[in-house]
Amino acid sequence: MKRSNFLQALGIGALSTTLGKDSYGQSLMERLADRPADDLSHHTIQRIRFSNVRLQYPRLVGKNARLDLHGYGPRVEICMIDTNQGAMGWGSLRGSRRDAEKLSAQLVGKKVSDLFIPELGITDPSHIAFDFALHDLAGVILNKPVYALLGQENPIITDCYSGMIYFDDLEPAHQPGGVEKILEECRYDYDLGYRQFKLKIGRGHRWMPFEQGLARDIEVTKAVASAFPDCGILVDGNNGFSVDEFIQYLEGIAGVKLFWIEEPFHETVPEYEKLRAYLKGQKLNPLLADGEADADQQFLNTLIDKKLIDVHLTDIEELGFTNWRKLIPELKKTNTLASPHAWGSLLKSYYTAHLAGGLGNVVTIEGVSSTSEDVDLSGYQLKEGKLIPPALPGFGMRLLKEV
Repeated sequence: MKRSNFLQALGIGALSTTLGKDSYGQSLMERLADRPADDLSHHTIQRIRFSNVRLQYPRLVGKNARLDLHGYGPRVEICMIDTNQGAMGWGSLRGSRRDAEKLSAQLVGKKVSDLFIPELGITDPSHIAFDFALHDLAGVILNKPVYALLGQENPIITDCYSGMIYFDDLEPAHQPGGVEKILEECRYDYDLGYRQFKLKIGRGHRWMPFEQGLARDIEVTKAVASAFPDCGILVDGNNGFSVDEFIQYLEGIAGVKLFWIEEPFHETVPEYEKLRAYLKGQKLNPLLADGEADADQQFLNTLIDKKLIDVHLTDIEELGFTNWRKLIPELKKTNTLASPHAWGSLLKSYYTAHLAGGLGNVVTIEGVSSTSEDVDLSGYQLKEGKLIPPALPGFGMRLLKEV
């Protein structure tokens, strides 16, 4: 879906035209324009630099229902924004570096206050490539964590699940580790502090004959639920089932309480209606989560309106931090929860911790355990299943890499 259509589907156009009026008929943008200048107006963008940072997973991450091995961790494209007062903010680059480099000249020489408003985020949607870096920069200048820019002096602390339980029972191909391999990984993640596990399922879509794959999905789910009775179990089919096949899976794990079901099949109204009816008939109430990436936002709104999904999953980088700030209040109106997709980069997990910390309504955060020689990740804590962001300026991650 093209970005312009994507944002239009969300109702996210130019921020100045989407903000509501107060009781005096004055827009929030107009009221903000009347306020005294703050520290952001004292800083002018001097330069924008580009680089990347390496994130390392603690183990090889294997297949899911549709994709082959996911590897040992990404190299994430980033940008750094420097001001004439010596402040620097950085963050993941939204979109391609080439496009961002072309846009960067539009920002150099401008006051930070012209580009970013703490109560809103970026002022121009065309600058979305720099969304995370501008949030970080504003936090650094104002000496506030990003969750405080969103209005929460003390962060709302949110659950965090391990999103790294893939089909590692099938690896290595010459000597597969089997179900015990999955249990080993869950034990490792439990010791890191997770109390929720998201299990990838759908082995029969591509990697095993369907009946064998289904049997393994069921075996893995039961084994993890039995071994970790104090943990929540999430399952993610990556659209690898039909609705009838997925109901077979649910029948096979009877007695296991699922916290949520994610993308069991490609989203359609009739199939979700059939799944809802089955769950209701069995007196089961897992959350239904959908909309991970490149989603049709208009169709997601249809599913939400029909009460067919409970959790909105669009990727935090795909949508952008400012747009997620706008979307959360709209989801609250429909009693729909959020859990921005964060797979691939721990930076995205930590960005989500600030979004949740400042606005709430995030039911759980996708955890992507990683280490890095390029970024100081030590400010964040994972304790008894909760991800706690640091009370440090911006996103609280110091860039160690020399650029």
